[in-house]
Amino acid sequence: MTDAPDIVIGSGPAGVSAAKALLARGCRVIMLDGGKTLEAEAETRRAALAATDPARWDGAVREDWMAPQYASPEGQVRRYGSDFAMEPAAATLADPPGWFALRASRAAGGLSNLWGAAVLPYRQEDIADWPISIDDLAPHYRAVADFLPVAGQEDDLATLLPGFPMDGRKPIRPAPQAEALLALLTHARTSLGAFGVHAGLARQAVRADCRLCGLCLHGCPFNLIWKAGDTLADLRADPRFSYRPGAIVTRFEESADAITLHLMDGTTLSAPRAFLGAGVLETARILLASRPGGGEIVLRDSQHAFLPMIQRWRNRTPPDSGTFHTLPQLFVEINAPDVSAHLVHAQLYTWNEHYARDLIANYGRLPFTAPLLTALARRLIVAQLFLHSDHSHRIALSLAPDGRLTASLDANPDTGAILSAATARMAKAMGKAGLIALRFASRPGAPGSSFHVGASVPMAAEPGPGGSDRLGRPTGLSRLHLIDASSLPAIPATTITFSVMANAHRIGTLAP
Repeated sequence: MTDAPDIVIGSGPAGVSAAKALLARGCRVIMLDGGKTLEAEAETRRAALAATDPARWDGAVREDWMAPQYASPEGQVRRYGSDFAMEPAAATLADPPGWFALRASRAAGGLSNLWGAAVLPYRQEDIADWPISIDDLAPHYRAVADFLPVAGQEDDLATLLPGFPMDGRKPIRPAPQAEALLALLTHARTSLGAFGVHAGLARQAVRADCRLCGLCLHGCPFNLIWKAGDTLADLRADPRFSYRPGAIVTRFEESADAITLHLMDGTTLSAPRAFLGAGVLETARILLASRPGGGEIVLRDSQHAFLPMIQRWRNRTPPDSGTFHTLPQLFVEINAPDVSAHLVHAQLYTWNEHYARDLIANYGRLPFTAPLLTALARRLIVAQLFLHSDHSHRIALSLAPDGRLTASLDANPDTGAILSAATARMAKAMGKAGLIALRFASRPGAPGSSFHVGASVPMAAEPGPGGSDRLGRPTGLSRLHLIDASSLPAIPATTITFSVMANAHRIGTLAP
């Protein structure tokens, strides 16, 4: 084995997972990355808030922390009042179409700085036609969970999704609304099973000592929600690992004995192998720029929709008081062939500070309606439903003359019908647990807005043009491994990041 270092491109969840696997094999690793970090002023603000007990935060302190998120530009997501983690559409796309909601990241840790931290393995039935199985991924789910905290418990989802057992795990305490709903769902387990509906407590990548301060969606002041930058900090302590922020790859070329990467600053870097995990947009840009004639790459999306529901029971205490978190509280899986041949995944969110604002913005045209809508928000529980990519739109990417991407939509004519069937089944099932689903107010997300997107260079046992092999090597290449969601053969409905990390760790472990 050569002792020349391998190159990992990107410091997001896939990049750190592959780097962990390579270091475990005794390899040396250079990680190239955009490397943007939270600005010093924002970090000082975060540290100051974290230095005080949440019990001492009054309404003004909370409002001040949340205000920058409400002022975010259209299509952007902020954390800690900063835009460091998400590139604006125009930075990645030439003439960005209004319908396209996916964004790239050049931050240390990538888009994991923004994610909702939901963690689930894939189901074997949903990857039955892949060249790998859940048994192939299982040891890598476990390896990833050595550095990715997974909060949760063994429950009714274990039989449906056995790829990562939850025995020995501890949950973070659900909000009171979620506790009440979970009790009702558990009581109705038999009747829900007849609908093909299975429910359990959400699993999150959050440390078990969560302070339950309720500011999850604005940036955890205590840094308890895992992000890939946390693991990057550990990697940098290894003498065999080198990190190069600000090193943006523009294209690559392979020779018989090396892969050469061209960087934005005009320099080049060669290595025996490169592991490309820059996120599906940046990865597509690099691949297209490296192909003679460019061509086209097609992303597969996991369409999602929001279904608001009103609880019929009374809250013992206002849900916006006391201690709680605002990450997904419960998972509901719809395993019903008459709805979809694949699992439909739903994440249930109880009260958060966005609800009243959204209700008032959409329905509060008369002054006296604001108090009523605020009261309604305290009874609101929202399900975010995800479909398999077979039922979702596709997004074709090509290279613009200036090096950015252009995007066009290939709409799936079946998406609306499948979403309607899934929301109808969810509404019927949740009615058994004391929720009234407002189907008239259900709202589909824009293409790409789920951020569960990929499968643009799908793995296959015998890959053809435009595909990749079991180790993520695009057809015709032997030294480049795709380790982000680009190499997945499809996008199942359940949460994407955990499986992308497991697959990246698998590739890093097995790459010859």
